[in-house]
Amino acid sequence: MGAYAVKRLLLFVPTLILVSLLAFGVMRILPGDPAIMVLIGLEGEGTYTPEELAETQRRLGTDKPLYEQYVRWVADAVRGDFGYSYFRNKAVSKELLERFPVTIQLTVMSLILAVVTAVPLGVVSAVYQDKWPDYAAKIFTVVGISLPTFWAGILIVFFLAQLFNWGAPLGYAKLWEDPLKNLSQLIFPALSLGYFNMAFTARITRSAMLEVLREDYIRTARAKGLAESLVLVRHALRNALLPVITVAGYQFGILLGGAVVTEDIFLVPGIGQALILALATRDFNIIQAIVLVVGVFTVTLNLVVDILYGLINPRVRYA
Repeated sequence: MGAYAVKRLLLFVPTLILVSLLAFGVMRILPGDPAIMVLIGLEGEGTYTPEELAETQRRLGTDKPLYEQYVRWVADAVRGDFGYSYFRNKAVSKELLERFPVTIQLTVMSLILAVVTAVPLGVVSAVYQDKWPDYAAKIFTVVGISLPTFWAGILIVFFLAQLFNWGAPLGYAKLWEDPLKNLSQLIFPALSLGYFNMAFTARITRSAMLEVLREDYIRTARAKGLAESLVLVRHALRNALLPVITVAGYQFGILLGGAVVTEDIFLVPGIGQALILALATRDFNIIQAIVLVVGVFTVTLNLVVDILYGLINPRVRYA
């Protein structure tokens, strides 16, 4: 197990370097100069002279060679300094500290809703294979996998508005200040965000359960006279959950990315709203910081899942 963990850790470092290169490089490939955006303003009505443009580029640091900009940005990012927003005149690190917990809460709620619903659904679908519960579960999961996250969110908002006169709240209640209001505000965004993951996890659980239920040790357990519920929970589900754990870790990163659009639909003040505004204004510092933080968080989570998977299943360990 030690050798397995060391090899995963050795792969972790170059992956982080690649994430930082992508976060920095993608914005430099796209057309547009943040200095011009600063000078003309959000409405695009401002004017500037070549001297003003050169001075703004110098102030923002975009006049330096790319390798120098990258080294300076990484050195500051390691210390937790992501610079200042070009338009909000606010430290990017402070912006992330305010918004990132909201996105994490939304993502965790989505994952919990998905797993709590998907695992029983997958088990029932496998136990009643080719019967009406299985067909109903298949319809539910196929729709969930086919429906884009943003479209699910739009449909939820539409039907809630039409049937219950519900609208996305303009204010946001923090979890530690008003837990009930906070959960009521995030339950529908979490449901919209987690529907795809719920359907996907249910399919994985069903496939894993069908494979496990055909194993010899399941027939042996039944031959010993164990109750069917005990066979399903202790012997079948325990082994079928191994791929579900891996999928859950992988899907967490997908949910973080999907939260960008979902937050904009439901007016959730997370990093998604900040990212969309930053993309529109070419606010490099915010975009780079969000991409880097999400990338590092996802890579770290996948590392933890890999190590946990090795602890749970000795067959994946190698020397």
